[in-house]
Amino acid sequence: MEGGGASGPILPFRQFVLKVHSRCDLACDHCYVYEHADQSWRGRPTTMSPETIALVAERIADHVRGHGLDEIHVVLHGGEPLLAGRDRLASVATELRRRLDGLCRLDLRIHTNGMLLDDRFLDVFAAHGITVGVSLDGDRAANDRHRRYADGRSSHARAVRAVELLRRRPELYAGLLCTIDVANDPIAVYEALLALRPPRVDFLLPHATWDAPPARPTPTAYADWLVKIYDRWVADGRPTTVRLFESIIRTTHGGASLTEAIGLQPSTLIVIETDGSYELVDSLKVAHEGAPVTGHHVATTSLDEVAAHPGVRARQQGLRGVSAGCRRCPLVRSCGGGLYPHRYRSGSFDNPSVYCADLFTLIGHVRATTMRAHTLPSADLDTIASGLGGAEEVERLATAQLSLRRALLAAVRRKAGQSTAWDLLTRLDREHGAALAAVLTHPYVRAWAVACLRGDAPAARLANIAAAAAVHARLDARLDVEAVGGEVHLPTIGVLEGAGEGPAALVIEDGRARLRDGGPRSLRPVLRLVSGGFSVVLEDADPYRDCHRWRPAGRLTGEQAARWQEAFEQAWQLIEKEYPSYVPAIEAGLTTIVPLLPAEEGREVSSAARDAFGAVAAALPSDPATLALLILHEFQHVKLGAVLDLLDLFDESDRRLFHAPWRDDPRPIEGLLQGTYAHLAVTDFWRVRRHAEPEPARRHFAHWRVQTAEAIETLAGSKALTPLGERFVAGMRHAIAPWLAEEVAEPAAAPGR
Repeated sequence: MEGGGASGPILPFRQFVLKVHSRCDLACDHCYVYEHADQSWRGRPTTMSPETIALVAERIADHVRGHGLDEIHVVLHGGEPLLAGRDRLASVATELRRRLDGLCRLDLRIHTNGMLLDDRFLDVFAAHGITVGVSLDGDRAANDRHRRYADGRSSHARAVRAVELLRRRPELYAGLLCTIDVANDPIAVYEALLALRPPRVDFLLPHATWDAPPARPTPTAYADWLVKIYDRWVADGRPTTVRLFESIIRTTHGGASLTEAIGLQPSTLIVIETDGSYELVDSLKVAHEGAPVTGHHVATTSLDEVAAHPGVRARQQGLRGVSAGCRRCPLVRSCGGGLYPHRYRSGSFDNPSVYCADLFTLIGHVRATTMRAHTLPSADLDTIASGLGGAEEVERLATAQLSLRRALLAAVRRKAGQSTAWDLLTRLDREHGAALAAVLTHPYVRAWAVACLRGDAPAARLANIAAAAAVHARLDARLDVEAVGGEVHLPTIGVLEGAGEGPAALVIEDGRARLRDGGPRSLRPVLRLVSGGFSVVLEDADPYRDCHRWRPAGRLTGEQAARWQEAFEQAWQLIEKEYPSYVPAIEAGLTTIVPLLPAEEGREVSSAARDAFGAVAAALPSDPATLALLILHEFQHVKLGAVLDLLDLFDESDRRLFHAPWRDDPRPIEGLLQGTYAHLAVTDFWRVRRHAEPEPARRHFAHWRVQTAEAIETLAGSKALTPLGERFVAGMRHAIAPWLAEEVAEPAAAPGR
């Protein structure tokens, strides 16, 4: 197949599709394996042999070991994989787990049409930790439009029976896959699928190319079909995960797509056929005969060698890998040019998706409903690029962050299921919106939610957030909350001690929270730092604040808190006096400071975390001026992180590393952009400070202006920036230009040169 090469290190594979059987017991007329251009299935062995299975497991294990992967995903596929039989499927799972246990976590799944699924198969899957996805296109009328036996019989009843078996064993139920046909009633399809209580639904665009386009009664028929389902799904409270919709929402907010169908993240998937040959993504079979072929085999070729194949690299180019027209599109970060095979036209993949108009319409609709108030005007971007940004600009960023946290809570709710906490949250949202918003502005709500969705934190903390909002609203409630180390932390409220381990029963009455069992406990309120009319939380208790580069300090003593108060008051007075142009943005966006453990003697440490907008972390420095510098420096990261949640400033798939003058190790493009933007404020700090403290301020100013200017030019010449990124970097260059012209007395200027 045609592919684009790429330089740089290979990306390891993390997803493996094993074709354990090459035939099928249905004759679906939309199947990309049997009904499209590539007919290589005819020459494949029917079943993957034990010898091939062993080689596959060995190759995957070597790949995992060589790249230190902590998790991989393997899908048993076909044809129809159940035709391989229980024993063969059990042997595949046994061999994979034998090779991989102790090396990484194995997410093992099987995709089936369900015709043969029974309790004996499910017993095998339970024994080997295999979850099951079933293909079903909706109600009987929709499903039987394409999914029939060769003699024309319906497959619907057997598919539904398979799903009902899975519903009785929910730990094995992975979800449903539905191929779209716009001739079907979208709401009838949605309701039929939802009635089967799937944990996830994948709506799949039928595979097509420009040479063999899909049936399209109107220019955006597929978008119109999906929009009807999306609007109903939102109205229903998003009762299950719909991977396409979730991916659009995630990429809208700066996250990664959950599907290769959209988004710019590089593909890390490889297919292994029944004969042991490696193939590219098998949907390429719709393009032309031989399109997925790599020419490699498990018996002779390692996965690292396959990862260097130009066809693999072609699906890892990110923004550089899409057509010129796509690169100019404002929705490219979400769309990503669409599924790679759908771009094919007469020998070339350098085209938009054949579903371009549909994707544009659908993504635009989803974005309009999720980000209505969260655009960043170009004037705001220019102001922030200068290193500053006023209250209005940062308030817009904060509002977008609030919406993002609300979306994350909804995602956690789907993971946690129905709960008293969610019912309380919805009531608070309806009746006491300001109280809920006060809690959601706490930076580590997002840090916890992200960790929860990653599987690294419990969903139980949802109750702590609801409880804290109820306290603010003075709303009476009773609910079980998360206790960590015998304490119940209520964001923005404080800590209740004496809870023991496990869930704690909490009572909220008249705006006060207490533990239900064991009588009242005193609540240690949050600590606050105050200077004049400005106040921030001094967070030393949130169990999810440990998301910074440096370790957080433990609980502060009264003396330590007093030292922080004294230093903060003086630092903020210095900022107000000498750096007034930074004050409005910081007052609008900084809510929290987290004390860090000190590093080795003489080294200042500070941090900001992408998932904790509104917070900076620092070890208490020896003087207030240094604390002022650390606040200015880290708040730059806070602002830029929020901008990156809204706008694409660079190609996220660009894996190259760039020299940063202040570090020995090269940095990825985002790291260089973040560091350069932060050092714009560092340079300005010393530029101003040299008038009050000539040395070492003059020397630092001379040093940092040259290094920051050098980094700006590296960014400008990187070819990794989007047009908005180029505009942002041009704004930084414009800001530093007059500083480079300022005179600095020798010998301070010499180190800068």
